[in-house]
Amino acid sequence: MKAITFAPLLRTLALVFLAGLVATGCKKKKEVVEAAPEGEVLINEYCAGPEYFSNEEFFRSNGLGESMDQATARRRAMSNARADLAASINTLVKGTVDNYVNSREFNNREEIQERYESLTREVINQELNGVKTICQKAVRVTANGNYKYYVALELSGQELLGSMNSRLSQDERLRIDYDYEQFKKTFEQEMENFGRRN
Repeated sequence: MKAITFAPLLRTLALVFLAGLVATGCKKKKEVVEAAPEGEVLINEYCAGPEYFSNEEFFRSNGLGESMDQATARRRAMSNARADLAASINTLVKGTVDNYVNSREFNNREEIQERYESLTREVINQELNGVKTICQKAVRVTANGNYKYYVALELSGQELLGSMNSRLSQDERLRIDYDYEQFKKTFEQEMENFGRRN
């Protein structure tokens, strides 16, 4: 009588079982779409979220514009984003100037502070012309036919610091007591604090 061996059959079953595991394990997980509570509508906002927040390296802002005309929607979005960016930069620069002036021994502290603030405002206005667009999306709202334009802008903190240094070091009254390394250290500390808040 011949003995029946189950080894080939077991090997085949094991291979089929493993292939099944691999096939089901490699499938992409479906994204779970979170449903809005009853009576609410979930809004998908483009060019927004953590990757568009300011951090210790970049100032970032986003804006939204809506109009019956696509170009007008874009201009409104850019204007809103620039205004938001300017406000953030002004807040950081004011903190930098305040801390820098307070850490230095200036004779006429008030006049020096006003001079720093005036020069840095000029630089900020110039730098806002060179911001980088990092995201832009346009959609047409089917309900009313309007265009919505989403935009996110970015400005490098180091570029702003370089421009401020260039302008501040050219001023005759400030050049006497201006210490770039100290100003840079104060600016970078403010950028780090600014990045943590966002």
